Amino acid sequence: MSDYKHPEVLVTTEWAAEHLNDPKVRFVEVDVDTSAYDQGHIAGAVGWNWQTQLQDNVRRDLIEKAALEKLLSDSGISNDTTIILYGDNNNWFAAYAFWQLKLNGHNDVRLLNGGRKKWAEEKRELTTAPAKVTPASYKVAGTDESIRAKRDTVFAVVDKKSKGQLVDVRSVDEFTGKILAPPGLSETAQRAGHIPGAANIPWAQAAREDGTFKSYDELKQLYGGKGIDGRDEVIAYCRIGERSSHTWFVLKYLLGFENVRNYDGSWTEWGNLIGAPIANPTVETASAAGTR
Repeated sequence: MSDYKHPEVLVTTEWAAEHLNDPKVRFVEVDVDTSAYDQGHIAGAVGWNWQTQLQDNVRRDLIEKAALEKLLSDSGISNDTTIILYGDNNNWFAAYAFWQLKLNGHNDVRLLNGGRKKWAEEKRELTTAPAKVTPASYKVAGTDESIRAKRDTVFAVVDKKSKGQLVDVRSVDEFTGKILAPPGLSETAQRAGHIPGAANIPWAQAAREDGTFKSYDELKQLYGGKGIDGRDEVIAYCRIGERSSHTWFVLKYLLGFENVRNYDGSWTEWGNLIGAPIANPTVETASAAGTR
């Protein structure tokens, strides 16, 4: 991991095992729900439910500052706590929580490289015992909106009013408009396809089979091969912002791109916007075939 531009934001499973009882460290398992956590988790880890604890389900937005402060305080986290995040789906939701915490100015937050998958594959201990937590007092010191893209920022890139590159990290079938969303998922959009000009680099291509990140050279080749070099602002998006958080993390911290944003509105917002331009190769190909 030493070849990464910011290796300090990752910890190994070995490091994690050695710091389970460190009072200055808090492990947090993050997932779309807490069903996996309830079946067994790293000793001392608290569980965060992405749907109910990190999202405002009325406004379809991040939870407000006061709610985040309460969540962190109730989790035994102070402003000087080292937070180690991990989860399933090769750290999708852990990366989202990392981005959310950085957006709200937390200094020392890291990802467990390989997440829950690697920990379990190494047959390291999981427990169903509740974490012993002494409530703390957390106050958000400041925010960093430079790492978040909203739709106006994306429009400016699409309309060439500002320089930027878009990275669509969804599957090829989502990108081409063959499907709206992976089967069984409720958040969707009226239209399928992708934002014009976006490069399609599925998020999972940045990870190995065990869930750990690929090497610096492999990542540089992966993104550079699609023209994503960090010279201009880069905006990553997916369907609801969780997979793109994983790519945002790779680009910003592992490759060291200075200006990277996560568009958490993603396709669920863009695909529902009236008048938003969309490229849909599946429809375009079918239309062309019908005119022959």
